[in-house]
Amino acid sequence: MGSKDKIIKRAFFILGLLIFSMLLISQMNWFWRLLFPIEYEDLIIASAQKYQLDPSLVAAIVFVESKYIPTASSYRGAMGLMQIMPDTGVWIAEQLAIRDFEKNMLFDPVINIMFGCWYLANLKQEFNDDLVVVLAAYNAGRGNVKKWLENNIWDGCQESIENLPFAETKRYIQQVLAVYEKYKTIYNL
Repeated sequence: MGSKDKIIKRAFFILGLLIFSMLLISQMNWFWRLLFPIEYEDLIIASAQKYQLDPSLVAAIVFVESKYIPTASSYRGAMGLMQIMPDTGVWIAEQLAIRDFEKNMLFDPVINIMFGCWYLANLKQEFNDDLVVVLAAYNAGRGNVKKWLENNIWDGCQESIENLPFAETKRYIQQVLAVYEKYKTIYNL
């Protein structure tokens, strides 16, 4: 056997070992937990339970919205872990009878997660517990989603999210659903 054949044989062996190692690592929860971390777990579980939500869904939304950065702000002005718009925060505070609310309170993880969970539960009730429609409304606003549904722009199905007028909302739904599946698989929330 020539030196060229030995090099090729060694390269295939190393490649096979690398593939085997990657398959082994990918089956381990610790590997997935590095890629899909969870922070504020106690807050997420408590608020999710209070508002009858799946904690894995809430965690997925936090991951997609802010990557668990409590001071995150969007270019549109959304704030905190669950990226709540200040006007929405004021409205939620009114609904929850929270006095002396100030928009900077949305950077407080306790307030933000509680408000985000309350808002998700409110959207679930309004949109008949349809997760895809709820996610669209969380991202694009309930008024836009109602308009899309009423004007037959979108039928509310995941299979037809390509019909949504906002590219950001299409990506958002896909991202949250994908991360939600990962969280359900790797965490027992």
